[in-house]
Amino acid sequence: MKTIIEPFKIKSVEPLYFTTEEERIEALQEADYNVFLLPSQKVIIDLLTDSGTSAMSSRQWAGIMMGDESYAGSPSFFRFEKTVQDIMGLPIVIPTHQGRGAEKILFTVLSQDKKTYISNTLFDTTRANIEFSGAVGLDFPCEEAKNPGIPAPFKGNMDVVKLEKHLAGPEVKDVALVILTVTNNSGGGQPVSMENIRQTSEICKKYQVPFFLDACRFAENAWFIKQRENGYRDIPVKDIVREMFSYANGCLMSAKKDAFANIGGFLAMRDTDLAVRCRNLLVITEGFPTYGGLAGRDLEAIAIGLEEILDEHYLAYRMRSITYLSDKLVAAGVPVMLPPGGHAVYLDAKRFAEHIPVDQYPGISVVCALYIKGGIRAVEIGSLMFGKYDAGGQLIPAVHELVRLAIPRRVYTQSHIDYIAEVIIEVFNERKKMTGYKIIEEALLLRHFTAKLQPMD
Repeated sequence: MKTIIEPFKIKSVEPLYFTTEEERIEALQEADYNVFLLPSQKVIIDLLTDSGTSAMSSRQWAGIMMGDESYAGSPSFFRFEKTVQDIMGLPIVIPTHQGRGAEKILFTVLSQDKKTYISNTLFDTTRANIEFSGAVGLDFPCEEAKNPGIPAPFKGNMDVVKLEKHLAGPEVKDVALVILTVTNNSGGGQPVSMENIRQTSEICKKYQVPFFLDACRFAENAWFIKQRENGYRDIPVKDIVREMFSYANGCLMSAKKDAFANIGGFLAMRDTDLAVRCRNLLVITEGFPTYGGLAGRDLEAIAIGLEEILDEHYLAYRMRSITYLSDKLVAAGVPVMLPPGGHAVYLDAKRFAEHIPVDQYPGISVVCALYIKGGIRAVEIGSLMFGKYDAGGQLIPAVHELVRLAIPRRVYTQSHIDYIAEVIIEVFNERKKMTGYKIIEEALLLRHFTAKLQPMD
């Protein structure tokens, strides 16, 4: 059959809250044109993030009722630990309240000795935690990643030539970690090939630099490997996952993505000495090592979700739903990142709103227009999120100006996706009416979460 259907039935629903365009204009003004500051009940379709917004399964809800809330040694922890060990093959598992908790602990520990981190592309909280630890993050994306409109199968790859050149020099003495994000969120949700994971691992071993995966969308990445990389078509996703992690010294993960959980994360690794240092900080900041800032019920939900994400019927549906939206937009001439990523469709705001200069944040213009037109909340991944200032206070723009439409897992139906496409196409056809924006208030780190903006006159 050509039609790929949802591999689940809907058992519980919650209402959408509809608003008028006038109400949305007023709400956006009250939020200082930052959609992060909107009340969620004033959003019709929420594509701000796929983190913690998934619909949990009946098995996960049943697992929540089984959660054991013992402070130490909960059986819920041991079920969670065994699941991570079985799927990823990493022996030491340290739970945290979410992914950025894992980042905070790992980077705080590693930055005591060395101050440089290298990635295919760091996402916002990852870079912020690196910088907050007093270190710097370097992005070495592959050449194919630099052009959003030209398809390539693995645009999330690390530039291994650039990586080896850096590690072969004296700078290697200050490299704390090489971290490969799978899939590459900042780069358009693009996958990383098994060959690239293997090559990155070999280079890191050669220069004795630890190598971790940022694994929040590991299963989606494994599915892309199965579909696109030679030799993996007939390999089960679970086996592909085991091979991915076999090349790494460890991983950090936000379980709010590919584990379908509403909260939670973890560190996993092979190095017992590093684990001791991380657990020492965990006890101070998160909790006892067998709960790590999570309730027992959350550990149960994560363990079950990690098993469910490996269902290949689900992964086929998940990727097809993203491609379905992308195809509709491409057919209407809307500029998007090609090929579509695993968890989101990324609009190329630089081409979408080409009349708006980069220093007037075209991604924000698109985000605000989508909300006003159809109540859709998306997120800018461009110069508001990643831009820096030079010594003279002038904006150093991000590499790309993107708008991410992150699709929550098991939440929206095909008619919702059709509505999303309709709104985007209408906004695109009226794009000349859009204006740029300026920042009137911002924080030093992660400014996009709380910044206040105004339309340009």
